[in-house]
Amino acid sequence: MPSIIVLDDLSPEGLALLDSSPGITYEVRTGLKGSDLRKALGEFDGAICRSGVKLTADVLEGQTRLKAVVRAGVGTDNIDKSAATRAGIVVMNTPAGNTISTAEHALALMLAMSRSIAPAYQSLCNGKWDRKNFMGSQLAGKTLGIVGLGRIGLAVASRAQGLEMKVIGFDPFMTTEKAQQLGIELVEKVHDMLPRIDYLTVHTPLTPETENLISTKEVGMLKQGARLVNAARGGIYDEAALVEGLKSGKLGGVALDVYPEEPCTNNPLFGMPGVVCTPHLGASTEEAQTQVAVEAVELLTAYLTTGAIRCAVNVPSVDPKTLAAMRGYLDVAYRLGRLAAGLQTGCASRCRLLYRGELAEKETKVLTSAFSAGLLEGALSEGANLVNAEMLLRERGIDLIEESHSDMGAFRASMTAEVTCGSETLRLTGTLFGHNMPRLVAIDDYRLEAFLDGCLLIFKHKDVPGIIGNVGMVFGKHKVNIGQMAVGRDEPGGHAVGVLNIDGEPSAAALDEVRGLDAITGVQVVRLPAAGELPAWLG
Repeated sequence: MPSIIVLDDLSPEGLALLDSSPGITYEVRTGLKGSDLRKALGEFDGAICRSGVKLTADVLEGQTRLKAVVRAGVGTDNIDKSAATRAGIVVMNTPAGNTISTAEHALALMLAMSRSIAPAYQSLCNGKWDRKNFMGSQLAGKTLGIVGLGRIGLAVASRAQGLEMKVIGFDPFMTTEKAQQLGIELVEKVHDMLPRIDYLTVHTPLTPETENLISTKEVGMLKQGARLVNAARGGIYDEAALVEGLKSGKLGGVALDVYPEEPCTNNPLFGMPGVVCTPHLGASTEEAQTQVAVEAVELLTAYLTTGAIRCAVNVPSVDPKTLAAMRGYLDVAYRLGRLAAGLQTGCASRCRLLYRGELAEKETKVLTSAFSAGLLEGALSEGANLVNAEMLLRERGIDLIEESHSDMGAFRASMTAEVTCGSETLRLTGTLFGHNMPRLVAIDDYRLEAFLDGCLLIFKHKDVPGIIGNVGMVFGKHKVNIGQMAVGRDEPGGHAVGVLNIDGEPSAAALDEVRGLDAITGVQVVRLPAAGELPAWLG
């Protein structure tokens, strides 16, 4: 029975959903750190957190039971995603839950800053009626620059347009056509918008590319009196540059909800004229907290019970319908990886995966992960699965290349794996018969049809009369039963390869006798899972 640990405070609605989830148990353990946190995680299959707990590399390393962590919110800065991936742990977030609340807060900061709401109220509290010192600026007719046109950025854009603002946006993944449909002018670089905007708001994660995105140089490029808002992640603005911009009069105002280090109670911007700051309140509405909690529970329970992956930040997301449709081909990919590992003659340096026909239209990334997991399964002390296999493969210096072609070839859908070891390249092609019958349909240039299960004997030979019978006689002599046989050849009388599905392990004596037959040029035994037997991460 899957079990879940809740590491931060969760809304009552989220806990109620956990209570009503059949076949799921959970415990709430908040405030954990260090060794206590590491030990607790080892007792559960999944975890839900917010921003309070820090899931660092030392906490996640070596976790063999934990399968998934869901952040009830958007940002996953408090989770070491590389360590999680290496440990085979899916990391998911809830990007939709706090979209509206965060967008509204960005607009609230913009309005509060423009109309001096906080200092005006403080003035009243001090017994003053001072209207002259709080002359404001309206938003209507102004130009707003938005960096990051994801869910929150677009929600801000539509609300700003409702306030009669012109919107200029930057997002490397937004097309010009889509931006035009939304009434947003798209620019190629952030610097292109800076001289034109009255307000700037950012809605991106904190990455090496976005850290200090706005610093001294960028402040100098802004209009005189421009105002800046950040309700995304601390560190996107260089706070020292903001202080200097305010002191020089270049900036007309700064509004922050996030900071490089949190909690933050001491900051040079606090108390400066034109500044309004809040303690990371973007998602702090009852509606948002309920929504992200419920979404987090739904994501985690779905993954633990059905294997469905949605809103993942470290692996491809696969919804239940897609997962069900691809399960057979995931099994094919995994078994091809296992077979390649058994047949390779040295250390692999390169893997090339070619998807053809209907597979080319599917989420091939997850198929690549399944192949990688099969290839690495017997070579690692740590487990390889859909989450970590590709990373583990690349960490070992193995180049991984994907190609897709919509032409079907001989089958409606197929995948070919080429594994290069030194100067030799092994090529295997697999497909799926029916819904759950993986088949090997080619080895190198030899076409055949072999079952991809159980104990396989692969033997290369010259295409001469009697060779198949001689191999059968050897195995009959040694009491080894042959369940299935497939043979492929390049041309009559040329070279050929045979694949036998045999019941049980052949003895060393039997293998030596087969190798001693005339015309046999190579013999290898590979052990694959039985028919219908799936790895834990797929089953």
